[in-house]
Amino acid sequence: MTGVGRGENRSTAENQAYAAVARIFKAEVAAQAKDWEAYLVTEHDEVARSERRLTIDHVTKVSTDKVLENVNIGDAWYDSGTKVHYALAVVNRSQAEASVTDKVVGLDREIDADTVEARQTTDKLAKVRALRRAGRNLVLREAYNTDLRVIRSSGQGIPSTYRVGELSGELAQFLSSNLGLTVQFSGDHAEPIQRALAQGLIREGFHVTADKGGGDAESSELLVRGMTRLIPIEVQDPHFRYVRWCSDLEIVERATQRVVGAMARGGKEGHLTEREATAKALRVIQQEFSSDVAQAIAAHIFGEVPLPATVSMPAGCPREASAGKR
Repeated sequence: MTGVGRGENRSTAENQAYAAVARIFKAEVAAQAKDWEAYLVTEHDEVARSERRLTIDHVTKVSTDKVLENVNIGDAWYDSGTKVHYALAVVNRSQAEASVTDKVVGLDREIDADTVEARQTTDKLAKVRALRRAGRNLVLREAYNTDLRVIRSSGQGIPSTYRVGELSGELAQFLSSNLGLTVQFSGDHAEPIQRALAQGLIREGFHVTADKGGGDAESSELLVRGMTRLIPIEVQDPHFRYVRWCSDLEIVERATQRVVGAMARGGKEGHLTEREATAKALRVIQQEFSSDVAQAIAAHIFGEVPLPATVSMPAGCPREASAGKR
């Protein structure tokens, strides 16, 4: 298996040759990606398509980089007539097969362990995290297995015990029926902010209810409670009026009332009038909470990027504008 590159110097030609080999594998992985999309993102709007594409691109790069460890420049030459350098990249099939097979087998062990844990544990959060790990590793495993089929002359890979759709469905079903989230906000413009966060969490695959302090929180396993303040501030600007916004939230385990994660956000927005500055700040909050904040909460629940148990309010925000001080 080879790839040819060309360029105005040898270095460029070699890089192009490596890229030519990489394109072979990336094309095959991309062709298989449709089978994984249901796991990667639950909603099929424009934002979700972008996130899904980024995730698939990352998986493709990780697996292809492993193959490229076994690619060498087999030949290089210079055409004096056209003043173009050429390079030939060659895949060492036996080394590449051994390397990629090792990755597939290793991931299979991890997937087995996580799936067994998920199906045996009685801890709901542990089950969700184990299923999530198993699913993400299975997507990566399938990318490596696609590379293996390209490397092998037979075109055969290593069959997996699991399917991405199977683990995806198991996780989605459990989130829907066993790990409910309640979103509870207070403070300024609480309802639209609460709604924006709830919509973002639904996009991440959670079953979400909104609550302003009633009994709905009792039926969920996790409570995401927060407070937001929008505060007019004096700035030495003759043309604009400014509003500072401050918000923090806590993720609370309902059964124990233990805070398992916390985060804070804040900012400053300006406009011609205080009313317009307030409206602009509210739009910014809604956008941030429906995307970045929802994703951060999801990553914490899935055990991918943990949040601290306590946080400080952003600079310029009063401490009383805090979910923990209600």
